[in-house]
Amino acid sequence: MNDYALNPSQAPDFLSSSFLLGNVGAPFVIGLAVGYFAKKMLRLALFLGGAALVLLFVTEYNGMTHVSDGNLQNAASAAADVAKSSGNFLVERLSHITSKGVSATAGFFVGLRLG
Repeated sequence: MNDYALNPSQAPDFLSSSFLLGNVGAPFVIGLAVGYFAKKMLRLALFLGGAALVLLFVTEYNGMTHVSDGNLQNAASAAADVAKSSGNFLVERLSHITSKGVSATAGFFVGLRLG
Protein backbone atom coordinates (compact mmCIF):
# COMPACT_ATOMS: atom_id res chain seq x y z
CA MET A 1 0.00 0.00 0.00
CA ASN A 2 1.12 3.53 -0.60
CA ASP A 3 1.33 6.22 2.07
CA TYR A 4 -1.68 8.07 0.66
CA ALA A 5 -4.00 5.13 1.34
CA LEU A 6 -2.94 5.09 4.98
CA ASN A 7 -2.98 8.84 5.48
CA PRO A 8 -5.11 10.70 2.90
CA SER A 9 -4.10 14.09 4.32
CA GLN A 10 -0.65 13.62 2.73
CA ALA A 11 -2.08 13.18 -0.76
CA PRO A 12 -1.38 16.09 -3.13
CA ASP A 13 -4.33 18.37 -3.83
CA PHE A 14 -4.71 18.13 -7.59
CA LEU A 15 -7.22 20.98 -7.72
CA SER A 16 -5.15 23.52 -5.77
CA SER A 17 -4.07 26.63 -7.64
CA SER A 18 -0.38 26.00 -6.94
CA PHE A 19 -0.54 22.49 -8.42
CA LEU A 20 -2.52 23.58 -11.48
CA LEU A 21 -0.39 26.65 -12.15
CA GLY A 22 2.87 24.72 -11.88
CA ASN A 23 1.80 21.61 -13.78
CA VAL A 24 -0.79 22.89 -16.24
CA GLY A 25 -0.87 26.69 -16.45
CA ALA A 26 2.79 27.67 -16.69
CA PRO A 27 3.79 24.94 -19.20
CA PHE A 28 0.77 25.85 -21.34
CA VAL A 29 1.83 29.51 -21.38
CA ILE A 30 5.41 28.52 -22.26
CA GLY A 31 4.14 26.35 -25.11
CA LEU A 32 1.80 29.13 -26.24
CA ALA A 33 4.66 31.63 -26.39
CA VAL A 34 6.94 29.24 -28.29
CA GLY A 35 4.19 28.33 -30.78
CA TYR A 36 3.25 31.96 -31.36
CA PHE A 37 6.90 32.91 -31.90
CA ALA A 38 7.49 29.94 -34.25
CA LYS A 39 4.49 30.91 -36.39
CA LYS A 40 5.61 34.54 -36.64
CA MET A 41 9.15 33.51 -37.59
CA LEU A 42 7.82 31.08 -40.20
CA ARG A 43 5.71 33.86 -41.72
CA LEU A 44 8.73 36.19 -41.75
CA ALA A 45 10.91 33.51 -43.37
CA LEU A 46 8.25 32.88 -46.03
CA PHE A 47 7.96 36.61 -46.69
CA LEU A 48 11.73 37.03 -47.09
CA GLY A 49 11.99 33.86 -49.19
CA GLY A 50 9.17 35.08 -51.43
CA ALA A 51 10.87 38.45 -51.84
CA ALA A 52 14.12 36.73 -52.80
CA LEU A 53 12.29 34.58 -55.37
CA VAL A 54 10.58 37.60 -56.89
CA LEU A 55 13.95 39.34 -57.17
CA LEU A 56 15.39 36.24 -58.87
CA PHE A 57 12.49 36.13 -61.31
CA VAL A 58 12.86 39.84 -62.08
CA THR A 59 16.59 39.48 -62.73
CA GLU A 60 15.89 36.45 -64.92
CA TYR A 61 13.29 38.41 -66.88
CA ASN A 62 15.82 41.21 -67.45
CA GLY A 63 18.42 38.68 -68.64
CA MET A 64 20.84 39.10 -65.73
CA THR A 65 20.48 35.57 -64.31
CA HIS A 66 19.06 32.18 -65.17
CA VAL A 67 16.97 30.25 -62.62
CA SER A 68 16.88 26.47 -62.95
CA ASP A 69 13.45 25.05 -62.07
CA GLY A 70 14.98 21.83 -60.73
CA ASN A 71 17.37 23.67 -58.42
CA LEU A 72 14.56 25.91 -57.25
CA GLN A 73 12.42 22.89 -56.34
CA ASN A 74 15.35 21.24 -54.53
CA ALA A 75 15.94 24.39 -52.50
CA ALA A 76 12.24 24.59 -51.61
CA SER A 77 12.13 20.98 -50.43
CA ALA A 78 15.29 21.44 -48.38
CA ALA A 79 13.74 24.49 -46.71
CA ALA A 80 10.55 22.54 -45.99
CA ASP A 81 12.58 19.73 -44.41
CA VAL A 82 14.43 22.22 -42.18
CA ALA A 83 11.12 23.79 -41.07
CA LYS A 84 9.64 20.37 -40.32
CA SER A 85 12.64 19.21 -38.29
CA SER A 86 12.72 22.43 -36.26
CA GLY A 87 9.00 22.06 -35.55
CA ASN A 88 9.54 18.49 -34.40
CA PHE A 89 12.43 19.65 -32.21
CA LEU A 90 10.26 22.28 -30.52
CA VAL A 91 7.41 19.85 -29.82
CA GLU A 92 9.85 17.26 -28.45
CA ARG A 93 11.53 19.84 -26.21
CA LEU A 94 8.21 21.13 -24.90
CA SER A 95 7.06 17.62 -24.10
CA HIS A 96 9.84 17.40 -21.47
CA ILE A 97 8.61 20.41 -19.45
CA THR A 98 6.03 18.48 -17.44
CA SER A 99 5.76 14.80 -16.69
CA LYS A 100 3.32 14.17 -19.52
CA GLY A 101 4.17 17.18 -21.68
CA VAL A 102 0.55 17.50 -22.74
CA SER A 103 -0.01 21.00 -21.41
CA ALA A 104 3.05 22.56 -23.04
CA THR A 105 2.45 20.76 -26.33
CA ALA A 106 -1.19 21.85 -26.37
CA GLY A 107 -0.05 25.41 -25.70
CA PHE A 108 2.39 25.15 -28.62
CA PHE A 109 -0.35 24.15 -31.04
CA VAL A 110 -2.68 26.87 -29.73
CA GLY A 111 0.16 29.37 -30.21
CA LEU A 112 0.63 28.16 -33.78
CA ARG A 113 -3.05 28.64 -34.39
CA LEU A 114 -3.08 32.15 -32.89
CA GLY A 115 0.13 33.33 -34.58
